[in-house]
Amino acid sequence: MSDALLGLGSNIGDGRSNIDHAIAFLSRLSHVRLLARTSDYRTPPWGMENQPAFTNACIEVETSLAPQALFHQCQHIEYMLGRNRATEARWGPRIIDIDLLTYDDVVLNAPELTLPHPRLFERAFVLVPLAEIVPDRMIGGRRVRDAVRQVDARGIERLPPRHEA
Repeated sequence: MSDALLGLGSNIGDGRSNIDHAIAFLSRLSHVRLLARTSDYRTPPWGMENQPAFTNACIEVETSLAPQALFHQCQHIEYMLGRNRATEARWGPRIIDIDLLTYDDVVLNAPELTLPHPRLFERAFVLVPLAEIVPDRMIGGRRVRDAVRQVDARGIERLPPRHEA
């Protein structure tokens, strides 16, 4: 079994519910087991700034799927939740985004998948949640808790837990 970290984000509709649905789909896969989930965070848009704020979270999973297979499952879940990559702008609004951030200590540079995620250390909206569940994890020679101190985390707000009715 391998350990993978995934980042999830949404800024169309109810972002928290969209993330919950994506995690539920991932958790139902026979070769994926949820190990940890961060709080939800409201984060400013990144890349394309003229759009609504995002809701972001990260999860840690254990999986027997190969990195590419896990990546394809994530893309399939995005599609099932209504994401159409063909019609959206890069870094623009999206109903759901699931990024494979790391897969064990695998370093991969393939046309459709790079591991660790190539912009991981630029993105406070990923590093802040990751520091909540894996602060001491080494990724690409950097400890998550150290990397989060080196990004601008202004505007990132940890959302309160939701209470079930």
